[in-house]
Amino acid sequence: MSGHNKWSKIKNKKAVEDAKRSKLFSMLVRTITMESRATQGDINHPHLRTAIEKARGANMPMENIERAVARGIGVGENSYTEVLYETYGPGGSAIIIEAITDNKNRTAAELRHLLSQEGTELARPGSALWAFHKEAGIWSSHTTSTITDTEGKKLSLLVEKLEEHPDVNNVYTNAQ
Repeated sequence: MSGHNKWSKIKNKKAVEDAKRSKLFSMLVRTITMESRATQGDINHPHLRTAIEKARGANMPMENIERAVARGIGVGENSYTEVLYETYGPGGSAIIIEAITDNKNRTAAELRHLLSQEGTELARPGSALWAFHKEAGIWSSHTTSTITDTEGKKLSLLVEKLEEHPDVNNVYTNAQ
């Protein structure tokens, strides 16, 4: 019966690795689709080329990459959109959540639920955006908020939970 246990361990280890790989591939497909839409499918454009090179670096099959590029220019079943959510976290720190999704309503509802578990809620558009400015595609804060150590721990927990969500691409905060 020792062989059964060995196979069980291998199967479980493979399942964990496959789940991580699947999550990475999903994120890369969304990124390629968004870049393809922005560049009208021009694979020679630097942004799309970079996204494709990241996918190839993660050993994504070329068929999946081509399908994601085609989906971005309107061929295929799903189309992805980039959405921006705003909220205030522990200690009044402003938080911006960038997401790529195929269903805005589902993503908003899931983020609302996740935030409500942490004692906060989604803010109206523009309410937290004033604390940030965008440089080279990355949000950086031009005003910071000082928070205590306990609030900092709560904030880092919240950011971790947000980053674990499959649709969330980046999370930015102005906490110091």
